[in-house]
Amino acid sequence: MTLKVASKAAVAKDIYRFEFQHMDGGPLPAFTAGAHIPVQTPNGSMRAYSLCNDPEETHRYQIAVKREAGGRGGSISMIDSLQAGDTVEVGQPLNHFPLDPQAQKYVLIAGGIGITPMLAMAKTLTHWGKPFKLYYLTRDPESTAFLSELRDEAFAQNLVCHHDGGQPDHGFDLWPVLEKSGSLTGLQLYCCGPAGLMSAVKDMSGHWPSNAVHFESFGVQQAAQVNDTPFTVNFRQSAQQVSVPPGLSILQAARSVGIAMPASCESGTCGSCKTRLLEGTADHRDHVLLPEERAQWIMPCVSRALSDHLTLDA
Repeated sequence: MTLKVASKAAVAKDIYRFEFQHMDGGPLPAFTAGAHIPVQTPNGSMRAYSLCNDPEETHRYQIAVKREAGGRGGSISMIDSLQAGDTVEVGQPLNHFPLDPQAQKYVLIAGGIGITPMLAMAKTLTHWGKPFKLYYLTRDPESTAFLSELRDEAFAQNLVCHHDGGQPDHGFDLWPVLEKSGSLTGLQLYCCGPAGLMSAVKDMSGHWPSNAVHFESFGVQQAAQVNDTPFTVNFRQSAQQVSVPPGLSILQAARSVGIAMPASCESGTCGSCKTRLLEGTADHRDHVLLPEERAQWIMPCVSRALSDHLTLDA
């Protein structure tokens, strides 16, 4: 869809909210809490951004973009080049991070810009009349997007906001929240934020049922690890082989030889690039696959190989 930028406003340090509408102001395709939209940024890149407005609103989409100076350029071009009145190409809403309507209560954990899908979730849960708690963890008030809005919303009493000042020793202790060993029935956990937060939450929720824990991290890049080694990937359908050096993802290597693979978040959380693993042992670095799926599937956007080679059905 070609949509117009109805407004652009700073909501925190280096974070801007964009509102998109149809050129004629007509209704947009419906979305549900946790959904994202693919956006073609001014530099030509496709990026996925979580929708943060109330899903009951049909006339607009709202996203928030953090200017990542060390990123891949998409956020910089959005913030530096896109202005109110411009047009932008936007894809249909997709949701790989949906709320479970059957749950009895919910825990929402957001770190930094990860607040975006949680805003929509909090609004939806308020409409549903479901109990929830939103834990919003940031560095300081200046970098906390939507802080005044959250404190004025009807669900402000469900909000716990913590600033660590950039000091890990002052971080919020999530263990009392996630321990809940005797009261997990009917409880669902949703987490969106930096990789460090997601890893910590994943570790602390290891005793939760796997279908009760959900992660989203659009825009969070996976850093290369010091023990990464090169390996080769055979693409069965394409009849091509490519080498994947440290610092390059399987997805990027596939694209370099013209193999088109579906992808959206490129951070191992949305599930768009899920590919059948035919041979080899994978080093899974995603937040999507269930333990029983990992022998047969891989997320090429972040995962690597523990063996010398992998064969994928792509």
